[in-house]
Amino acid sequence: MAKDRFVEVYSQGIVNVAKILVDTETGVNYLLGSHDLRVGTGLTVLVDQDGKPVVTPVK
Repeated sequence: MAKDRFVEVYSQGIVNVAKILVDTETGVNYLLGSHDLRVGTGLTVLVDQDGKPVVTPVK
């Protein structure tokens, strides 16, 4: 079976949800924010204090 491209590494909340997803190929971290997981969902790259993408080392 193929490896998942994105993995969830952090989750917070039940109704107002914030999750951090990591791209297993590039290591780039993304923030998924949503209200009720149906409306108002958004996805953005997490950046550090210098505006560069947060990258998790990948194997």
